[in-house]
Amino acid sequence: MSIIHKDIAAIREDYSKYSLDEKDTLAKPIEQFKKWFEEAVNAEVIEANAMVLATNSTDGYPSSRVVLLKDIKPEGFSFFTNYKSKKGISMLGNNKVSLLFFWPELQRQVRIEGLVRQLPQEDSDEYFASRPKMSKIGAIASPQSHVIKDRSVLEERVAELEAIYQTEDAVPRPEHWGGYLVEPVYVEFWQGRSSRLHDRVVYERDAELQWTRFRIAP
Repeated sequence: MSIIHKDIAAIREDYSKYSLDEKDTLAKPIEQFKKWFEEAVNAEVIEANAMVLATNSTDGYPSSRVVLLKDIKPEGFSFFTNYKSKKGISMLGNNKVSLLFFWPELQRQVRIEGLVRQLPQEDSDEYFASRPKMSKIGAIASPQSHVIKDRSVLEERVAELEAIYQTEDAVPRPEHWGGYLVEPVYVEFWQGRSSRLHDRVVYERDAELQWTRFRIAP
C-alpha cells in the first residue's frame, strides 16, 4: 500500500537551534530538568508546564492526556486531578506511568518514566486553597471521565454550588480530588538536531537509587 497523504508525509522541520552534550548536563536529572524548564519559561513557551501523562488500564490499553505540572520536588514531579477519573483509576491499578514535555520553541523534549503515588493530604489542601473559586467549584461539580446526559448537568451543579459557597474561602477540597507525585526511574533529554541526528541524553536509576548518565542514538 502506498502513502495516501503525501502532503502529510512531506511535513518536516530541520532542527538547528541548540545542541546537547552529556558532559554539559548536571549530575541529577531533576536539576537538569529545572534548568531546561527555566529556559522554557524564559523563552515564553506556551504552557511550559503542560505534559502528556500516559497510564495503563487493566485492559492493557495505554491512555494519554495533557495535564499540568504543578511542582518540581526533590523526589519528582507533581500534578493534581480527580482520583475517580480514568487516569486516577488506572494509576490505582498500575503505578507505572510516563510523562512527556515538548517545547517546540526550543526544539526539545523530556521523556520521563516512573512510579506514581498520591501526595499527602496537606499538599493537596494547600494547592486546592490556592485555586480560583470557580476552579474549586468545577472540581467538585464534575464527575470526571464519567458519562453525563448533557452539559446542563454540569451547569446546574455549578449553579447549586455557587449558591452554597458564596465566599471563596468556604469551598472545601473534595475527598476525590488531590495530588500525585511521579518519582522518575528514567529521564531522557532530547535536543533536536539537523538531519534528524538528534542529541539524546539519558539518566537511569539503579537498584541502589543512583543515577547513571549516557548518550543514546537518535
